[in-house]
Amino acid sequence: MHRFSALFLACLMAFATVAHAQTNINLGGIAVDTAAPIEVTSESLAIDQDTGTALFEGDVVIIQGDLRIAAQRVEVIYSADTSQIARLVATGDVTFVTAQEAAEAETADYDIAAGLLTLTGDVLLTQGASAISAQSMVVNVANGTATMQGRVRTVLQQGGN
Repeated sequence: MHRFSALFLACLMAFATVAHAQTNINLGGIAVDTAAPIEVTSESLAIDQDTGTALFEGDVVIIQGDLRIAAQRVEVIYSADTSQIARLVATGDVTFVTAQEAAEAETADYDIAAGLLTLTGDVLLTQGASAISAQSMVVNVANGTATMQGRVRTVLQQGGN
């Protein structure tokens, strides 16, 4: 489960504070208890050693500390060379929630080698009363930047947010 910890924390770091309303968003980091245990629940789990994949299906919920990730299906793809997680693909009502932020989309594809998290399909990112939505969002988790495309809309609350 340690592999899942690093992967989901990297995903979480992508959903930090929305700082600008422009198409390019500057994202910061948020504190997560990386030592907290990870709990994964689903209706089923299938592991395929030949293809190097693990598939969680049916109301998948992943919890670590304040982080909660939910989707209908989560496929974990391992690298043939290193046996480490290379990619995570979540589909069906995908949500990422912490105490301060929330993001939702139809799909989330995290390519660890490239350091890119791609959310597609009615993407909505919220922090407090502020929100930004688009059809797709690509987050570079290495440098904390993101680009949103497809009818981008922002609602930024001023003041105590």
